[in-house]
Amino acid sequence: MKQNHFKPVFSTKTGLFVPMNFQQITLQGPITIESGHTFSQFEVGFHTLGHLKEEKDNVVWVCHAFSANSDVSDWWQNMVGPGRLLDPEQQFIICVNLPGSCFGTTGPLSVNPETKEPYFHSFPFFTIRDVVKIYRLVAKKLGIINIQLLVGGSLGGQKALEWAIQEPGCIEQLVVIASNAVHSPWGITFNKSQRMAIASDVAWKEPKPDAGLEGMKAASAVAMLSYRNLHTYQISQSEPDNTKIEGFKAASYQQYQGQKLTFQFNAIRYVLLSKMMDSHNLGFNRESIESALKFISANTLVIGIRSDYLFPVAEQKYLARHIPNAEYVEIDSQYGHDGFLVETEKISICVRNFMLKQMQKNPLNAAV
Repeated sequence: MKQNHFKPVFSTKTGLFVPMNFQQITLQGPITIESGHTFSQFEVGFHTLGHLKEEKDNVVWVCHAFSANSDVSDWWQNMVGPGRLLDPEQQFIICVNLPGSCFGTTGPLSVNPETKEPYFHSFPFFTIRDVVKIYRLVAKKLGIINIQLLVGGSLGGQKALEWAIQEPGCIEQLVVIASNAVHSPWGITFNKSQRMAIASDVAWKEPKPDAGLEGMKAASAVAMLSYRNLHTYQISQSEPDNTKIEGFKAASYQQYQGQKLTFQFNAIRYVLLSKMMDSHNLGFNRESIESALKFISANTLVIGIRSDYLFPVAEQKYLARHIPNAEYVEIDSQYGHDGFLVETEKISICVRNFMLKQMQKNPLNAAV
């Protein structure tokens, strides 16, 4: 197992810094995914924080979203640390990089063992269920049988829901934020529009790491429109006076957002992850979505964001209605869908209140 140390978190209990560990493990195949492709082995990168108890009953598994990676302390900073929702003094926190990512897990820039060349565009399509298959294999390799708390927002919530259906006895507490049971036509059209922008780049089909880079800038800007909303832009990008007829703040902001993602993504990965999100349907090859949700036995909290246009609250209310032992709460945010990344204080309060109720029902089964 390869291991490196990343940003540490200070421990008030010991007076020492707890390292955020990045590790890589190799899963031995054959591993066959839904497309029919079989991997002889598969590299997986992940971060952990805190210490796994001997009983292994303090596992908190975070499922990251589309544009993030397994370093939770990077993109959910105010959620991680002593006394915070993700507390390394109490919990063993783990987050695994998505298959197809650029962050230590096998993906399109990895070398195909059959051709001895990078996969690039030939890297196979992974569904949400394929991702959960990889996660379950990682958990098995690490000896994790039960997950005290499984949490995810957006695409991360889609993975968490699928896992909770596949292994209902494994998940004790489930928290799903700004997610859904099936990806909507609205969400699919946004993703398709982004892929069309990438495909319009003349360099898109070239077998190289920066293929479609300019197209991805446009795709990222399109995505930003779905993550925020009119109110968000009105607050942050309005002009202070009436002196401009060009060079608007909003236009510069969109260009910046398109450029920003190019430092952490490549377009092939972008396309694969957007298709992965499109594949999400808890009812696929099952009796129905409603019957699938009934398999979830975890005590579940579903959090909706009122200003979210991409994953509107009706989708979260639907989840809470059909998951047994589920509770629904709603938060305000000016940030639209991105509220699940920004509103860490509000989310923490909701989750803590939920966990307190669970503890009062069963004091031996408290997750936070």
